[in-house]
Amino acid sequence: MRKKIRRPLGITRLIAIGFLAVILIGTFLLVLPFSSRKGEVTPFTDALFTAASAACVTGLTVFDTYSHWNFFGQLVILSLIQIGGLGFVTVIAVFAQLLHHRVSLRERMIIRQSAGSLSIGGVTVLVKKVVAATAVFELSGAVLLAFRFCPEFGFWKGLWFALFHSVSAFCNAGFDLMGVSAPGSSLTTLGSEPFVMLTLSALIICGGVGFLVWNDILNCRGVFRRLKLHSKLVLLVSGILLLSGTLFFLAADGSSAFSGLPFSEKLLNSFFCSVTVRTAGFFSLDLSTLSSASLLVMIAFMFIGGSPGSTAGGTKTTTLAILVSNVISAVRRRGNVTVFGRNISDASVRLAASVYFVYLSAIIAGTAAISLLDGAELLPALFEVTSAIGTVGLSLGLTSELCTVSKLIIVFLMYAGRVGGLSLVLVINEKRETTAIEKPTENILIG
Repeated sequence: MRKKIRRPLGITRLIAIGFLAVILIGTFLLVLPFSSRKGEVTPFTDALFTAASAACVTGLTVFDTYSHWNFFGQLVILSLIQIGGLGFVTVIAVFAQLLHHRVSLRERMIIRQSAGSLSIGGVTVLVKKVVAATAVFELSGAVLLAFRFCPEFGFWKGLWFALFHSVSAFCNAGFDLMGVSAPGSSLTTLGSEPFVMLTLSALIICGGVGFLVWNDILNCRGVFRRLKLHSKLVLLVSGILLLSGTLFFLAADGSSAFSGLPFSEKLLNSFFCSVTVRTAGFFSLDLSTLSSASLLVMIAFMFIGGSPGSTAGGTKTTTLAILVSNVISAVRRRGNVTVFGRNISDASVRLAASVYFVYLSAIIAGTAAISLLDGAELLPALFEVTSAIGTVGLSLGLTSELCTVSKLIIVFLMYAGRVGGLSLVLVINEKRETTAIEKPTENILIG
């Protein structure tokens, strides 16, 4: 009788299961009565929704974070945000190094995929740099924000508010405690304060660009032409999106949603909207006052998201860059896709197209399901679903009105968005071995 050999879990599957375990542990803690401000048991579905939103650094909430959760509940949420932002594999790797555990080749491969590194060499050094950079950014942001919150809330409460918002911003999570002023208000009470808005914007941008880019910038001492192609694409696309988004929101809603504000505040809020809409989920004005054109552009920005190897979600800026470059090459009838004097492999182009197809399919299916289950209108449902899978956290007020099944759909979309939509699909086929067989080639009509 042949003995069946048990093979270890595939890397992608292990990462997916690990994130699920983190969410379930967070759910258990949030269900407990000593996590809520009223000392009551939180319904399992709502606790699961909150834990998934925090661990997947999304920011969609059923309850106002400050009004419903006490300090312990907020601490659990912040811990989930930090683990989700860094990646649970990175957190485990840090503890392994602290305990002087030797990292095996398989473990290095897992860390490489979780951290979004392009090579397996030096992953343990990368982990140390990631943790150190995260600590520097978050503590610096907390110190700056403490100057704003401590005078209003007192030293300890103000310090907690500063730390919470700094971590939430850098991890692009979108959770806030400003419900202390008005539940569900997010940062609307701070929209006229450049110091807070610009500090949070800087944290969001730093977290959304990605650790690999910052490491590359340091290694190249800020010289753009010496950067790797990945870093160049991330910085170029991010800069274009930030600038175009700011100008669009200013032009589209300068005389409506921003009416009555001085030009400096219009510019500030337009810039903050452009920063936060791609992945962070904070908002400094009532989204229902925005024009339909702005909401449509926001959906497109949420779909794009941040950059690979960062705390952000979405289809990623480099995916957009590759597909646009592919279109340009096709229009110019070029055989290769070329960016900054470098050829992009056919495999990368196919992967980028696959990512877009998976995300679009999930968005269409999710929007249709929520529209049917809750009778929601198309725009709010599409906005909610895109925000979930893009791990953004913005909503047009639909989240708290969803039925249980719709909430579970949103939970799955947030989970898929954080793990990676394509990665989740590949989990099914990860262990299958395929043999390359040459097939006949035939052309078909396109377009």
